[in-house]
Amino acid sequence: MNSIKVGIIGGSGMDDPRLMKDIKEKKVKTPYGTPSSPLTVGKIGGVEVAILARHGKDHSIYPTGVNFRANIYALKKEGCTHILATTAVGSLRENIRPGDLVFTDQFIDHTKHRPLTFHDEKVIHTPMSEPFCKDLRSLLSSSAKELRLRRHKKGTVITIEGPRFSTKAESHMFRKWGADVINMSTVPEVILAREAGICYQSIAMSTDYDCWKEGEEPVTWEMVLATMTKNADNVKKLLTRTIPKIKNSKCACNGH
Repeated sequence: MNSIKVGIIGGSGMDDPRLMKDIKEKKVKTPYGTPSSPLTVGKIGGVEVAILARHGKDHSIYPTGVNFRANIYALKKEGCTHILATTAVGSLRENIRPGDLVFTDQFIDHTKHRPLTFHDEKVIHTPMSEPFCKDLRSLLSSSAKELRLRRHKKGTVITIEGPRFSTKAESHMFRKWGADVINMSTVPEVILAREAGICYQSIAMSTDYDCWKEGEEPVTWEMVLATMTKNADNVKKLLTRTIPKIKNSKCACNGH
């Protein structure tokens, strides 16, 4: 059996020495350039982890400027078998309230300017009907239930370019398309993880109602940041509760 190693993307504050043991920082070179940040490696609950800051440790990389291919390649090179990716999302549904967690099971790609594949020289058509990991989603959902966190077992995320937020017309259109939440980072991250044979699951934190909901203030970056800061401890608890549960069973995603 191969050993488990969990990549955490966007895990702000997870390199807390009270949470992680044997912490080291590691720089990784890739054929696609430099990842967004060095990897912070260590152990959580006896499981090896590697944390990567998607937007850089100082949050200086705008969404379309993220080198997604370098990030996923770096985690694959480090030996990661699973990825848990935290992300802020706007809610497009009344029942998904700010502070809720959504474990997405589908995505809609509304990006326009991002390299979407590792296979740009030799064409390989990767199946994407179930892009996220059902096993990881189930573990996260049970952990969230144990922690009594408001959560949604599934949902469709639509990824836009950013860094601007949606217009009202776009927000209403995305709702009609069937999207439940909206962000600027899941695509192409999830696609590249699937191509690399890594089990991938988003932990989406609802921070606002985008701008579709009458009577609610349209989303601002300050609003997003305030909700994320408030709920950071919940996400840390969820990750530290879930990671030790990840077993090396044969996963439907990739045969791990």
